Amino acid sequence: MAATTKATRTNRATSASSKRAAEALKARVELQHRSVADRVARGRAARAEVPRSSHATFEPSPDRCDPIALLERQARTRVPELVPIRYGRMLVSPFTFYRGAAMIMAGDLATTPRSGLAVQCCGDAHLSNFGVFASPERRLVFDLNDFDETLPGPWEWDIKRLAVSMLVAAQDNGYTIKQQQRIVLATVDEYRGAMACFAGIKDLDVWYAHLDVESAMQELGSQLRPAAARRTGKALAKARNPRQHVRVLQAHEGGRWSSADRKSGPADRAGRRPRPR
Repeated sequence: MAATTKATRTNRATSASSKRAAEALKARVELQHRSVADRVARGRAARAEVPRSSHATFEPSPDRCDPIALLERQARTRVPELVPIRYGRMLVSPFTFYRGAAMIMAGDLATTPRSGLAVQCCGDAHLSNFGVFASPERRLVFDLNDFDETLPGPWEWDIKRLAVSMLVAAQDNGYTIKQQQRIVLATVDEYRGAMACFAGIKDLDVWYAHLDVESAMQELGSQLRPAAARRTGKALAKARNPRQHVRVLQAHEGGRWSSADRKSGPADRAGRRPRPR
């Protein structure tokens, strides 16, 4: 009888504890998931405090770190033999330097205005970190494909790095000033439109939102020049190929290193690390 009474009390205590935990979790979820109207009001308040015009200029901080010193500090954590290869790639053009200078730009962005709305940033959302890949359903989608630098931070950082990458790429390819402006404005306009769309739909729908490449090519393919259309076709064919390509490092005599493409076999696709040839 005593054992039964004790067990009953224990079950009641456990039930009460579980109920309190569930109520606390429910309150936390309700706090995190604000209504659309609440989110709109919060966004407007943030914009009033940090107006869009405050992002129009950039003044380097008086104690700004030397960019070369930042690269050298970053190099200490990398494979020493590969650092010269990285520097060689960065020296090819302004855009390739920009690609490798995420840490430099992060240092500059740290001093810029922010609205206080934090997200899980890509951390390196430049043009070349977007690409085409196959979904689990074998549909080709276009999206970010590099999250090596991901971190929580202001939403402004990703869109600024993306917009600047579009500008640097346009300059690097010889576009006129007016064309450069149109490219950057079109980029941020698409971003704004996508955010407005996502704000009005459910979280699960945002999670599954994607850009279907086949549909996009049907809509925009006619705007491509012949050479660009051929390059795009080859890239899509490579993305459709189940025998994906992997990069392997090759060691050479004299301590030199290089990287090369090779097709992955069944063992590689099963998750085992490919061995350099």
